[in-house]
Amino acid sequence: MATQGKDSSELSNSINTTVSSDIKAEASEQGQIALTRLDPYGNPLVPPLTSDPQDPMNWPLWRKYVCILIVCMAYFMFTYFSTITIPSFALLQKQFDATYTEVNWTFAISNLGLAVGPLFTGSLGDTYGRRSVMIFGCIIALVASGCTSIKTISLNGYMTARFFQGLGCAPASNVGLSIINDISWEHERGQRIGLWTMAIGAGGFLGAIVGAFLATINQYWAGYHVAIMFAVLLVLECCFLPETLYPRELVVQAEMNQIQIDDTGLKRTTQLGYFSLKKVPGVPHPKPWHGLVQFCKLWTYPTVVISLCAYLFGQYWWICSLLTMEPAAYENYSLQVQGLLFISLLVGVVAAEILCSGRLSDRIMAILAKRNNNQRVPEMRLWLGYPAAIISAVGLLLWGLSVDNHWHWMVGQVAFFLYAFGFQTGNTVVSSYLVDNYPEHANEVITFYAVVLNLSAFADPWFINIWVDATGYTWSFAAQAIICVGLVIPAYAVLQKFGPRLRKPMRLEHTSLESVMP
Repeated sequence: MATQGKDSSELSNSINTTVSSDIKAEASEQGQIALTRLDPYGNPLVPPLTSDPQDPMNWPLWRKYVCILIVCMAYFMFTYFSTITIPSFALLQKQFDATYTEVNWTFAISNLGLAVGPLFTGSLGDTYGRRSVMIFGCIIALVASGCTSIKTISLNGYMTARFFQGLGCAPASNVGLSIINDISWEHERGQRIGLWTMAIGAGGFLGAIVGAFLATINQYWAGYHVAIMFAVLLVLECCFLPETLYPRELVVQAEMNQIQIDDTGLKRTTQLGYFSLKKVPGVPHPKPWHGLVQFCKLWTYPTVVISLCAYLFGQYWWICSLLTMEPAAYENYSLQVQGLLFISLLVGVVAAEILCSGRLSDRIMAILAKRNNNQRVPEMRLWLGYPAAIISAVGLLLWGLSVDNHWHWMVGQVAFFLYAFGFQTGNTVVSSYLVDNYPEHANEVITFYAVVLNLSAFADPWFINIWVDATGYTWSFAAQAIICVGLVIPAYAVLQKFGPRLRKPMRLEHTSLESVMP
């Protein structure tokens, strides 16, 4: 791609030259704004401000929230498609002449697809743009959803289609969160990530509710319905989701050196065209296997591993236990009633986001940063994680007791609400904490989050039915409650005390800017 006004070598040299003290003293007005603009709490804006109208940070608020709405819908479908079949398990047993455990595996295999996908979609999203990858993934999920409704399909074929449903949904995790990161200042991140995490929780619970009513017709309607939902999402992505991958480092350096970025011919965001299959100029282009390599490397970063594994294996993955065992626990109820009993999980997630979660997390972060000489520390995010773990543990214990002792169904609803309230708050806490640790590597960090999260969800359905049969609901869910408190709280305490010392600079391989110039 040819430059306009300056050739690429001159631009590369001018932008990548270290700014001398003299040039700093004569910094452009845009550079001064980037240094002096403050957020509503009086802290400096992060990332640096630019004067470029193509910068997603400078887009109108309505346009940003259109992007967030689409990303949240994609993440909603991330779990919606996987849980909508749960009320149909008995019908699937008859269709495939399979046991309850074997049918439970169809839920697990969809999570395997959700785990594998982010290893590759992150690199593609950083190279070819967020929009293209989101659209292509949605197409895969749409086709696979149609295949699940084929009446003559075998159990192996059904499980294969479920895997590709997960594979197509995968960009909603790491690429979707990268879009939110592209359009959000640091002081807005918690609230918007809270909406994003609420979407995944609401999707899982609402899928089970809707699936119960669809199961009263037949099990095939789950496939029809999900295909329709993916078709709607595809239309929204094609019509209303702009490209948000932006060469921020390049533009900031250019403005500090008083270079007009428009004079270079560098195309950015909405200038890239309706559906471009070319590499996005001005940004590093990782190799396709970059995500897999970085996933392995991220196991050496203590703050990422400790926080994520504590939340996922202590608090998150028990949601799979509740979702998959609920039909067995309430087998004497009709399918419609079984579905309606998931409502309290949905209410708990929404209530957590309204009452605290993201917005409260941002507020706590701002107050503590103000007391710390305007220095934000990622561990400030973790304070909400303690009550979240305790509330979820109480919910788990209460539900196990209510099932074995045949207590009134309303007790189970209270238990579901408590677990979901803590689940949602904890998810927002750990997601925001991960991004705050390494905001410049948000894609890689959230890829790691998405893969481990879905591997945990893949593992749970393989053993939970056997565990409950062996020990009963009380002891199995009491053990889960003990693990929740015993793993999450000590992990967060260690991070708050030693996190700044454990956190090391992230050195991940990226293409140099010199090789990505237009």
